[in-house]
Amino acid sequence: MKTFPALLIRSLAAALASGMCLLGAVDGVVVNGTSGQPQSGVVVTLLQPGAQGMQTLGSVKSDAQGQFKFDKEVPPGPVLVQGLYQGATYNMMLTPGTPTTGVRLNVYDSTSKPGTAKGEQHMILIEPSADALAIGETFLFQNATTTTFQDPKKGSFEFYLPASTNGKVQVTVSAPGGMPIQRPAERTGQPGVYKVSYPLKPGETRFDLEYSVPAATKYSAKLVPMDGPTRLVTAPTVTLTGDGIEPMGQEPRTKANIYNVTGLEYSVLIDGVGSLRAAAGDASADGSAPKEDTGQPGVEEAQARVYTRLPWVLGLTFGILALGGLLLYRRGAA
Repeated sequence: MKTFPALLIRSLAAALASGMCLLGAVDGVVVNGTSGQPQSGVVVTLLQPGAQGMQTLGSVKSDAQGQFKFDKEVPPGPVLVQGLYQGATYNMMLTPGTPTTGVRLNVYDSTSKPGTAKGEQHMILIEPSADALAIGETFLFQNATTTTFQDPKKGSFEFYLPASTNGKVQVTVSAPGGMPIQRPAERTGQPGVYKVSYPLKPGETRFDLEYSVPAATKYSAKLVPMDGPTRLVTAPTVTLTGDGIEPMGQEPRTKANIYNVTGLEYSVLIDGVGSLRAAAGDASADGSAPKEDTGQPGVEEAQARVYTRLPWVLGLTFGILALGGLLLYRRGAA
């Protein structure tokens, strides 16, 4: 005869084991967010993150009513439902304990129409040291439509890269509702101009570029036209003077120096050394080649570099907007 404690332990073990996996089928419907109707013919894949990266558990295609279903039992841990539609991937993460039936996966029609997504902000972080000049660029794009922007020729956007980098740049993409992934920079037909090809889905997409050039007290660069303004940012211990820029003051929280770029090129003298990211332990870009993007979120044990940049990116964004509003107010009052 089994004792009460033994029965209790076995019952608890069985309960824990059953709670560690998502039992039953994973099913749902694919909805076209552009038309508002169920979308047929979407390739839906069930993925699970692991030590070896994303593991494919199965793949189906949505039927005429947009419905899909995976009959197999899901192993323990979170799973990712990913839809491929018109060349873009759309993700939905299912964590243990969340419903696995009636899942709604939104996809959108794609377009190459200019103006679908607008570049709202371009920030260039200049961090000089005795060994190198680390450059970090952040592009913020806003897509307020119900379509996904894709341009096979020009990519999501274009940018200049200094010749001394030899094309070595790390590009990290943070899409709406997605995990940061890396994307390669591609050469264009114009000297020094590169592009990044990645679908700009409805919502905000951020691109973070990191590269380095030899240490110098003078730096010049060109810009590709975009809708929003371009700002140069330095640590409080670093100041810039030169052509094509105008000082905007300091961002209140980080005390970073902010400069507005007045044209499509600038040339500055750099005084001082310092890094806004040193406190977060974020190393400068090493110029290594980015990993190939498969359209699936990457799995890393270490915190993604882009997360260490979130505080200063967001803080500087709001600070820059506040400074810009103050300058406009003063000009209007004058």
